[in-house]
Amino acid sequence: MQRVVVLGGGHGLSVLLKGLKLFPVELTAVVAVSDDGSSTGKLRKEYNIPAVGDLRNVVISLSESEPLFEKLFQYRFKGSSDLAGHPVGNLLLAALTDINGSLTEAVASFSEILNLKGKVLPLTEDTVTLVAHTKQGEVLEGEEHIRKSGKEIERVEYKEKPNVLDEVITEIENADLIILGLGSLVTSIIPNLICPEVVQAIKKSQARVLYVCNAMTEHGETDNFTVSDHIKTLNKYLGEGVVNAVLANSKHIDVDIQERYKKLEHSEPVVVDDEEMEKLKTKLIKEDLIVIQDQMVRHDPMKTAFVIFSYLLRE
Repeated sequence: MQRVVVLGGGHGLSVLLKGLKLFPVELTAVVAVSDDGSSTGKLRKEYNIPAVGDLRNVVISLSESEPLFEKLFQYRFKGSSDLAGHPVGNLLLAALTDINGSLTEAVASFSEILNLKGKVLPLTEDTVTLVAHTKQGEVLEGEEHIRKSGKEIERVEYKEKPNVLDEVITEIENADLIILGLGSLVTSIIPNLICPEVVQAIKKSQARVLYVCNAMTEHGETDNFTVSDHIKTLNKYLGEGVVNAVLANSKHIDVDIQERYKKLEHSEPVVVDDEEMEKLKTKLIKEDLIVIQDQMVRHDPMKTAFVIFSYLLRE
């Protein structure tokens, strides 16, 4: 069975894994743990643990357990008490981390409860802080601050040097396909690539590297970005020619949806610039990948996974 390692974080990674788990591949998801917003941020500060929110979402996306379990782990407390805003899954992961003495063991226990189709690994056990340097020369500290700033990002790094899990490196080196994405380029994908040992493992691996590009730009992260701009940014961290292929959406997005994104998100469709892509050492794969759900642009998990699996078999 082909071994697929996915590097990312955030909601997009969960969407991708929901589709990939339906195919005959051996899946490993490596999740960045630098998120410091909402419930995750509160738990980080109070218990000095890495971010658990994205891990929770990824574990649930790979689950083959009863839907009621998923609803339970995703249930977010309401009201004005200290529990307000915390999902049950985040609290359980924090508790299991304390019981087991490590986040990796906590995720493994969580995975057994939910009967996972695949393996989930945090990038590191360390509590890390993402730092961004803007094109205007400012320094932004903390993932939530970076996301909300709306500033153009020049580069990112960690405030503390994280110790990447040995198992993460082993999984990358032994992979047949390494997928970058789906997710926010600056705050979900690149946080995995600013660790030298991860980049070294990717280059050492015999795997093909595929980037799954977002369909819409993200304000403050990829404003006005085309597909080639995404690849050029990844090349800054990985080097040219390391990303073998990029999967981009070719489906037209209705004008009314575009206007809504422009007004509310300061976002627009990512332009597929074929001519510029031809200059790069990265194969362009264009497919109809998206669906509209509640007026939001979303990648269709099954369509996206099918194209990825087809690429894996061809290559």
